[in-house]
Amino acid sequence: MGNEEFDVETALDAAVALHRVLAARTHRRKVMGQEVLVPGQLGEALHLPLIIRRLQGKQLRQRERGLDEFQELWPTLSSATREKVLDRIGWYDPKSLDWEDKRSNRRPLADPDL
Repeated sequence: MGNEEFDVETALDAAVALHRVLAARTHRRKVMGQEVLVPGQLGEALHLPLIIRRLQGKQLRQRERGLDEFQELWPTLSSATREKVLDRIGWYDPKSLDWEDKRSNRRPLADPDL
């Protein structure tokens, strides 16, 4: 896609979904000789909890700052991660849908032989 336009509400939804996607990644670690799975910490490293708090803030200036920070972060993510986040928040590219999908709202392709 690559042309996502976020406002404060959609950025908040996407940031929460991104935090969940990144936390779902697990890593194996040895703790006291036993191998354990630990959740991913990339969300914290990217300061997602801070961005989410700013997007939920009461002051417009804070929300706008959170939106700016999220929009700076978004292009740095891999396309697979962005797709997972967009899937979780229900965004889709109407041009990529099949003709039969009700969400596509596409016109039929003109027959080049006519």
